[in-house]
Amino acid sequence: MRRILIALGLAAAAFAASPALAVNPDEMLKDPKLEARAREISAELRCLVCQNQSIDDSNAELAKDLRVLVRERLKAGDTNEQTLAYLVDRYGEFVLLRPSFTAHNLLLWLGPPIILLLGATGVFFALRRRRAVPGDVAPLSAEEKAKLDEILAAKE
Repeated sequence: MRRILIALGLAAAAFAASPALAVNPDEMLKDPKLEARAREISAELRCLVCQNQSIDDSNAELAKDLRVLVRERLKAGDTNEQTLAYLVDRYGEFVLLRPSFTAHNLLLWLGPPIILLLGATGVFFALRRRRAVPGDVAPLSAEEKAKLDEILAAKE
């Protein structure tokens, strides 16, 4: 019984560690090299329905259509770059999981570090200003002490 449990545990661990690919057998190409290229391209493309999954991992109908389209382009003789360019022209750069670093996407890439830097600078100056408030007060001069005593005596 123990051996069966161990075997089931190992099988479950192996299944959990393997990637969950949504590619159906009827979509796969017969040529293993073309299929490998299709998988490579599919891993770089975002499912426009799921948005945080590649089309290789998504079960959405649109993802399936995109996988089929990628394979059709590869069968037609397109290179990986031409296939990606075709999909970007058709769906926009949002279809890429890793957008390119261009002037058009500059804010996308540099926005978060700039905001982080501005926040850190604001915290730095706020803490600096808080420390600038004098904690120690200079003792009263003899003249100030006499005036204070006079004011206190007048209130009594």
